[in-house]
This record gives sequence, C-alpha cells and structure tokens, in this order.
Amino acid sequence: MAHRGIRTHLIRPAAALLAVPSAMFATVAPPQAHADTVAYLVNVTVWPGYGFAGPDDALAYGNGICHKLAQGRTYGELMADVKSDFRTSDEFHASYLIGQAADNLCPVSINALRTSAGGYRPPAPAPANGE
Repeated sequence: MAHRGIRTHLIRPAAALLAVPSAMFATVAPPQAHADTVAYLVNVTVWPGYGFAGPDDALAYGNGICHKLAQGRTYGELMADVKSDFRTSDEFHASYLIGQAADNLCPVSINALRTSAGGYRPPAPAPANGE
C-alpha cells in the first residue's frame, strides 16, 4: 500500500502566500506627524488681528506655544497667555492661534491640548462700566 502522507509541496506555497500579507503589515509604520511651518505662517499672518512684525516673529510665537505645551501648560493657561499678549478678550482669536500652532508646528502635542481643553470654560465677561 502506498504511503498517503500530506502533500507538503502544496502546503508550502499556500503558507508563503499567507505570510506575505502579514509581513507587509508588520513592516508598515504608523504615519508620523510633522511640522508644517508654511501652513502655520499662512494661517496666522493672513488672519487679521495678530499684527506680527514678520514671519520670524509669528513662527517664534507659535514655537513658544509649542514649548509651553511640552512643559504641560493647559489650554486655559495658554488662552490666558495669548489673550494677555494680544490684549484681547476674544476667545476665538486666542483659540485660533493656539490651534494653528498645535496643528501645524507641534502636532505631537494635539492630544494633550485637547485633553486639557476638555473642561475649559471661558471666564465670565467683566461687567460693563456703571453696572
């Protein structure tokens, strides 16, 4: 009686085909977030109200926001800093600048920024004169 063993010559190619896709996925790294200084500069120098002396000043300010984020400063603290620096009480104006810096200059900090912004509540407006 002939030996009825497993036909390994058929199994090896099939195993190789299954190994190829898994090897492909194992070597693919997740996308890395990279700074986009051009997008940041376009977005904050075209937007009215910041009045940066030039692109170097705008970039330095944005990098300063990133540095503060890296130090663990919260969204509320950053909002207070930006509103003070630009002498404004405009929440959107301050938030836009912080968001542009985080999105374009230090995207690795976005998650920390979003987490710290979760409970943020704008301060109550100051009473008008005479009230």
